[in-house]
Amino acid sequence: MRRIAVGDIMTRNIISCGPSSTLYDCAKTMAKERVNTILITKNKRLLGIITARDILWIITKKPSTDLRKIKSLRIAKTKIAVIKPSADISQAISKMRSLSFRRLPVLLRGEIIGMLTLKDILSVDPSLYSETSELMEIRESERKLKDSNVPWPLEGFCDNCGAFSNLLKVGPKLLCTDCREELY
Repeated sequence: MRRIAVGDIMTRNIISCGPSSTLYDCAKTMAKERVNTILITKNKRLLGIITARDILWIITKKPSTDLRKIKSLRIAKTKIAVIKPSADISQAISKMRSLSFRRLPVLLRGEIIGMLTLKDILSVDPSLYSETSELMEIRESERKLKDSNVPWPLEGFCDNCGAFSNLLKVGPKLLCTDCREELY
């Protein structure tokens, strides 16, 4: 495979909100820009990332919650896998595969300069479909699990400690890994 740099194919149009924005602002921006992910930035520094799934989880878990009162950083994932623009796409695919991510923010000297998505990779080299197909199958597997009523890991606020984390269903409660381990 010829070497193609991440910086050559990444999406440069970064859709972001500031740290003082609310979930309502983020959702409105996502709808307007027709994206499923929004970056939380301040002075070109990446502070967090929010997906449409994060917002939908809040809406369905706590329907009476006013999205205008929740700051974006409260639910944003702040431990984010990133990649450099000088990395080649084989490195990006490897990182995406190992983390089961379909997109990676691109940082240069600590500043956000773009976003690399599977769509970007496949638009430049469709033959890479076989290498990225397992990442696309993740969505299909999640749909099948949902349809079969089998609980799967969710993200959101732990019913026990209130921390935003990956959640597991334990009886009627959704618990983070730490709270679940305390039970056993």
